[in-house]
Amino acid sequence: MENAKVVSIPLATHFKLSVKQNPSNEAEKAYMGRVPYASAMGSLMYAMVCTRPDIAHVVGTVSRFLSNPGKEH
Repeated sequence: MENAKVVSIPLATHFKLSVKQNPSNEAEKAYMGRVPYASAMGSLMYAMVCTRPDIAHVVGTVSRFLSNPGKEH
């Protein structure tokens, strides 16, 4: 590991996610029902495990909102 390259994580420090960003009304819930959020997370997890371990932190962060994602997520 002494010769390993340092890589920054692809998550900006100002990028904050919280439960407050979950859909609050029926229109937002209907919109997010059409977004393939879980499928996108699955694809990112596959890429993370197979080829891109540097995105593990970001994938873990955004996958916390799989049950009720909002537009910001």
